[in-house]
Amino acid sequence: MKSFALDTGPIVALLNRRDSFHEWARDELDSLEPPLFTCEAVLSEACFLLRHIASGPDAVLALVDRGILRVDFRLADHVSALRKLLSKYKSVPMSLADACLVRMADIDAGLSIVTIDSDFHIYRRMGRHPIPLVAP
Repeated sequence: MKSFALDTGPIVALLNRRDSFHEWARDELDSLEPPLFTCEAVLSEACFLLRHIASGPDAVLALVDRGILRVDFRLADHVSALRKLLSKYKSVPMSLADACLVRMADIDAGLSIVTIDSDFHIYRRMGRHPIPLVAP
């Protein structure tokens, strides 16, 4: 079964009408069947980036509360693998949120990542396989 994980950018774009990717994010996310997976690091980044938008952080958490976003990934269970990813891609540099999403793609071979971040063209699932992306 095909599943999708959301990176920070599409969440921010969806909830910020002024974002240049707002229409793309709205159209793309409307076409995907929930739940869409993500991780707590992505939620943290999105809440931070939307802190100046009225109800921005609350809107992020409402996506989780309504079952649109689902957080099954537990960082504590993958610390060693995340450390390896952060070290491997330190020249990019890779964020913790990106590392968590790559690790999620390692675990679920059917996972595609919805992102506007071009760094995901560099990252590899299982160290050598391109990660399927949904990107503008």
